Amino acid sequence: MPELRKDPITGRWVIISTDRAKRPTDFVRESVQIKGKGFCPFCYGNEAKTPPEILAYGRNGGPRDSSGWTVRVVPNKFPALGIEGDLDREGEGLFDRMNGVGAHEVIVETPDHQSTLATMSEKALEEVLWAYRDRILDLKNDKRFRYILIFKNHGEAAGASLEHTHSQLIALPIVPKRVREEVDSGKHYYQEKERCIFCDIIRQEVESEVRVITENTQFIALAPYAPRFPFEIWLLPKQHGSAFENNPSPVFTSLARVLKDCLMRLDAVLDHPAYNYMLHTSPIGEESNEHFHWHIEIMPKLTKVAGFEWGTGFYICPTPPEESARFLREAQVGVEKT
Repeated sequence: MPELRKDPITGRWVIISTDRAKRPTDFVRESVQIKGKGFCPFCYGNEAKTPPEILAYGRNGGPRDSSGWTVRVVPNKFPALGIEGDLDREGEGLFDRMNGVGAHEVIVETPDHQSTLATMSEKALEEVLWAYRDRILDLKNDKRFRYILIFKNHGEAAGASLEHTHSQLIALPIVPKRVREEVDSGKHYYQEKERCIFCDIIRQEVESEVRVITENTQFIALAPYAPRFPFEIWLLPKQHGSAFENNPSPVFTSLARVLKDCLMRLDAVLDHPAYNYMLHTSPIGEESNEHFHWHIEIMPKLTKVAGFEWGTGFYICPTPPEESARFLREAQVGVEKT
């Protein structure tokens, strides 16, 4: 019989449609294949074809906007929001508006066109995480911004317009509703119980083990109890931390290891699926708190959001998270746990 499950953080309900239960091979999808044909502005030698870089690692003193980098950050050529100008908030009767001020950047994760985060070395992936941190810390100095979202679209089905592996960053003058729901729900839970709800979830999942996918000394990857999508993964630090950018160096090393592990498992079980991931961290000005726990959410593109989901806010997930976790946990990927 199908189940209705409630997300303990946001209160969102999902339907676990056990009558439609699907194994990894049952999903109709196209595997992400790196073809490498044609011109790519993110490859070595084409640095002049992007806007001037904001940040680059690995060049060791070479000229700006030249080859030799290992990670490179540039403004998005077609930004969703513009960096210049004032917000000019105003109302028009019941309606509120402001200028579309923000930052939109691209983190080019490697000069190797054929690489993905799953195939890169742990050290190279760690550099990508450092770029996330450095850009967040820099943009937080802009008083116009209230939230900085890091996200990745991997594969055309996930919204990637270029196949060369890259992430994106958007700095916003408001806190997104999805993030605010998580933060406020966590705060309400903490006020009632004086505990972080994310920490409580981790403790319960470690005890039950059924939705644990992989872990190391500092991180755990879970199939959430009420997933929106099949094979959804949440990656959380075991020790409470409210802001991604405030972590010490060893945390990024450990995060790179477990993130690579998760992505390799997805590739092995789902045959290199398209996916999205996003980093949820505390809003600017709320970085140090006991109620919110930063985390990464990874969502393979295996199903489509349709009329029922748009009309109700419910999601239908055809694979129970306990089954997703088992398939991913049993995948042979050869990553050491330390």
